[in-house]
Amino acid sequence: MKLDIEIARSIKLKPIEEIAAKAGIKEDEFTCWGSYKAKVSLDVLNRTQQNKTGKLILVTTINPTPSGEGKTTVTIGLAQALTLLGKKTMLAIREPSLGPIMGMKGGATGGGYSQVLPMEDINLHFTGDMHAITSAHNLLASLLDNHIHHGDLFHIDPRYIVWPRVLDISDRALRNTVIGLGGPLDGVPHEVEFAITPASEIMAILCLSKDVNDLKKRLGKIIVAYTYDNKPITAGDLKAVGAMTVLLKDAIMPNLVQTIEGVPAFVHGGPFANIAHGTNSLIATTMGLRLADYFVTEAGFGSDLGAEKFFDIVCRTGDLKPDAVVLLVSVRALKRNGEGDDINALKKGLCNLEKHLENISFYGIPVIVAINRFIDDTDEEIDVIENFCKTKNLPVAVADVWEKGGEGGIELAGKLVDLIHNNPSDFHYLYDLDISVKEKIETIAKKIYGAGRVVYTVAAEKDIKLCEELRLDKLPICIAKTPYSLSDDPQLLGRPSGFKITVREIKFSAGAGFLVPMTGKITTMPGLPPKPTSETIDIDDNGDVTGLY
Repeated sequence: MKLDIEIARSIKLKPIEEIAAKAGIKEDEFTCWGSYKAKVSLDVLNRTQQNKTGKLILVTTINPTPSGEGKTTVTIGLAQALTLLGKKTMLAIREPSLGPIMGMKGGATGGGYSQVLPMEDINLHFTGDMHAITSAHNLLASLLDNHIHHGDLFHIDPRYIVWPRVLDISDRALRNTVIGLGGPLDGVPHEVEFAITPASEIMAILCLSKDVNDLKKRLGKIIVAYTYDNKPITAGDLKAVGAMTVLLKDAIMPNLVQTIEGVPAFVHGGPFANIAHGTNSLIATTMGLRLADYFVTEAGFGSDLGAEKFFDIVCRTGDLKPDAVVLLVSVRALKRNGEGDDINALKKGLCNLEKHLENISFYGIPVIVAINRFIDDTDEEIDVIENFCKTKNLPVAVADVWEKGGEGGIELAGKLVDLIHNNPSDFHYLYDLDISVKEKIETIAKKIYGAGRVVYTVAAEKDIKLCEELRLDKLPICIAKTPYSLSDDPQLLGRPSGFKITVREIKFSAGAGFLVPMTGKITTMPGLPPKPTSETIDIDDNGDVTGLY
């Protein structure tokens, strides 16, 4: 079998103008970025305001292995399969981050014959959105330090600067640093954190904004620091909003590309689901729903992270109502949750699938299980999963989209269409915004994770008191947690119950419009593994990149 990058290079791409026309985007509504990429104007939202909304399908998964379960691949393959069934279909996925690309996971454009193209461009810099977000974020950090250096009219307490700096590379050495050393001409010394760009609040803001005016309002609410008398200082106070918006003027427009089979695809926004809300931009999703009859998107990691945040944050913000969920499962992930490598471990790991199915049921959305079949999976192993689903009276289908593209997802697509047609969604949120911060956190922890109790450090208790004083306590919750377990301990596999969740602190994303409880040992700046993927990435004399997958 060819490598993903070899498959991608073997495909003759269609001009992006043809893809735009297929999606129903007019010539004056997009700007080409080369021959196979385009930025789509927000004017499309105005023109299509009265269009009938398509069916919204979310792809999520169980607790995965560190290398992932192929959720993006299945999202792309499913969209291709729906197109083969004659459905007008579009999809949206997140933009890859250079952190995972150079670290553990490699590329993030799907795999095999279910990829979005041009694969190399999308994985490496793309249309510059990540850099725009990084620049806007760091401009605000620079303006804050500049204000302090030039007299500090707001009387900012340097000990309570809460706005980090960001870059789109995993670098654990930058998690905690001191800046401003060197003397009076070099700024005021203080501690500062670095986060990875997908964890930036500006990334979240971009992905949750409905238009440029909404973007500006949200940027203005960003809290960067506190004064000596505990007054929050915002980006609006620092007069940073206009310049930040200018840096983001292109980044807010969705990126249009194509799948291997020519299905129009948006690749826009890239918040991580373990430390942010984990889905592509609301603008891309809204646009796709107005242009297509079926719109497929994905949420990072399992239902305990990406899906929960999609339902309780993104859908609430955008007034979205999902029509179905595709819950992806793989043999290797089930074996991992069963803590072994044989058929008995597979059976033991089914409890993890059972819990994620329960999580989806809390929202009243019909669900189908998709088995992402890998080459070394046996028929016996596949039968175990299928039989489990049959005992639960759940639709299930094997997805061979990596090897066969859309054709490998026909069974899944057909059953999904039937599911949507015969089982109307009764979507509702997990919690009400009017309950207390602790009640919201504990509802998620106990119902979605299966925790027995939640404990709060002294710092977290102070954060809760402060957010109540600032009237931020009615915001939704975006818990930062390990993706590898239902708990906040990545080693606690399967379906644990009665465990303790520890909230270390709560970060306020006032502009994005949510609170971020930090649990366990989760960090907003990942580190690189002992053998980073970057060691295998290279370019030859012909300009061909190798090592991406």
